[in-house]
Amino acid sequence: MSSVAVLTQESFNEHRSGLLPEQTAVAGPSGREEEDALPTYKDAFPPLPERAATPDGTQETTNAWTKIRPLKSSIITQVFHVPLEERKYKDINQFGEGDQAKVCVDIMHKTGAHLELSLAKDQGLSIMVSGKLDAVMKARKEIVSRLQTQASATVAIPKEHHRFVIGKNGEKLQELELKTATKIQIPRPDDPSNQIKISGTKEGLEKAKHEILLISAEQDKRAVERVNIDKVYHPFITGAYNKMVGEMTQETGARINVPPPSVNKTEIVITGEKEQVALAVAMIKKVYEEKKKNTTTIAVEVKKSQHKYVVGPKGNTLQEILDRTGVSVEIPPSDSSSETVILRGEPDRLGQALTEVYAKTKLKLCSLHRTTSWRTP
Repeated sequence: MSSVAVLTQESFNEHRSGLLPEQTAVAGPSGREEEDALPTYKDAFPPLPERAATPDGTQETTNAWTKIRPLKSSIITQVFHVPLEERKYKDINQFGEGDQAKVCVDIMHKTGAHLELSLAKDQGLSIMVSGKLDAVMKARKEIVSRLQTQASATVAIPKEHHRFVIGKNGEKLQELELKTATKIQIPRPDDPSNQIKISGTKEGLEKAKHEILLISAEQDKRAVERVNIDKVYHPFITGAYNKMVGEMTQETGARINVPPPSVNKTEIVITGEKEQVALAVAMIKKVYEEKKKNTTTIAVEVKKSQHKYVVGPKGNTLQEILDRTGVSVEIPPSDSSSETVILRGEPDRLGQALTEVYAKTKLKLCSLHRTTSWRTP
């Protein structure tokens, strides 16, 4: 246990008197002056001012304190990770070489943010961005568009809802592009198309589509229902490759918007005619209750560097395992230090799913921890 020494006037004098002669005096005529120059206890630790006896003194002290304001830092730091398969420049091994460094310097000049790059063991690119919030968000958008490979997608919403995506003076659209690090193209008013084009990373596309559909749902004059379902059960509602949610949409006629894995929201939004919405909500709740009752989990420790093999390109391996086994595999976020991978499914299917995870990692799993029994009693 550590201790704290309290310095009193007596201990200060004792310390002062115990100094070596060469510390308290200097040879020659100036030695006495140097000794007199040593601070006293009161010089070193002047007493705090006593409480003023007059109202004026009290007011003066109060005013002095009100002038002191806490300083808040306006500088933030965020770390972005570009997987190897999404890197535009894969032919460089060291920071400072090739076009990648030129791009980063240009981004710093353009946004005012500070960038630091490093290569991870899996050859993914880690970029630490520091600066004011607005500068960091702009730098992030530049990083995505200039250092990551781009994908594209379209989302269809009623033409009359487009203006709500754009917002006043285009502010909503700019905010959405910064938030999702995507480029969003909305048809001109004289264009009859209702298709909105989005370009960016896979994760950015999912976020942008989700946000656009939410904006549209808020403007929908038909029935709107919001259902909160635990995030871990969303894969069972969407199904592998979104097959389940597609079948529910086709059967009910309602639009079902499930947040993508990269969006940390539990709310599923259903829009449509009143009867359609009611039927879709009932189907979603039925799947949720069945999975909540019949599924169990196991947790395995997999080296962080091996997680990408379980996820697969654009998440395809996770979808394959879910499609073949009905088991959902939960991977910690890339910015988390956790190495725990959770498998969730019916007890008799967990073994097969675990075998597939093992095969993908090509390594012996560090440990296996059962959270519940694999077999029902």
